Amino acid sequence: MNPSFAQFRFLLPVAALLLSSACATLPPPTGELAAAQQSVARADGADADQYAAAEIGVARAGLAQAQAELARGREADARRLALMAAADADLAYAKSREALATAELTQRRAEIAELRLQLQGDGQ
Repeated sequence: MNPSFAQFRFLLPVAALLLSSACATLPPPTGELAAAQQSVARADGADADQYAAAEIGVARAGLAQAQAELARGREADARRLALMAAADADLAYAKSREALATAELTQRRAEIAELRLQLQGDGQ
């Protein structure tokens, strides 16, 4: 059976739809940039400058690069850099929280040791 023009005419809209969806681009990475900015702000709030200076510095630099790439119209690079900046900021936040928790644990252990000494002195 030879294909007729009617059969091809049915396939043309389907082919056009597939072709147009293949050429569609992703939306600008504004969500990724906003998420990276929030991650940097959260790390700042956790004293990352003091406890994870290198990581927060990398995150800030990555965010600035992402913003610059977006301004140049390089959306794919901006998206990639924003995601990396958010990850670096999350690492800075985690390191800061760990350092704060470790400092608090050390303080509590010292308080316990002091209380033990007081109890031993009272028992004599």
